[in-house]
Amino acid sequence: MGLIFENESYLIRGAVYEVYKTLGAGFLESVYQEALEMELGIVGVPYKSQEEITISYKGRMLDKTYRADIVCFDKIILELKAVKELLPEHMAQLQNYLRATKMQLGFLVNFGNPSGVEIKRIAM
Repeated sequence: MGLIFENESYLIRGAVYEVYKTLGAGFLESVYQEALEMELGIVGVPYKSQEEITISYKGRMLDKTYRADIVCFDKIILELKAVKELLPEHMAQLQNYLRATKMQLGFLVNFGNPSGVEIKRIAM
C-alpha cells in the first residue's frame, strides 16, 4: 500500500523545495506563504489560503475557528513556520488541526532552518 495522497504530496513537496531553493532561509513566514502560494499556482495545485476552518467538539461546532495557512486539494493542511528549529509543540499544533478537522494529512513546513527546508509529514 502506498502513501496516502502520494501524487498530491509529490507536487506540494516540489513546490516547497522550489520556494526554499529560490529564497533560502531568513524571511518571515508571510513571505514564504506568499511565494508558496505563487508556486502552487504555477504547478497547478488547487489551494486555499488562510481558510477559516470550523472545529467540532463532541458533534457540536465551536464558535472559535482556526485559519489554516494553506489547504491543498481541499484535504491536505500545510502549516508553515520560519523558525530556527521545529519544536514538539509545532507538531502537536498540526496534529490537533488534523484531528479537529478530520483531515488525514498535513505537512509541517519550516523555511527558517539555515541548513535546509524541513518538511514533516503527518498522517492521521
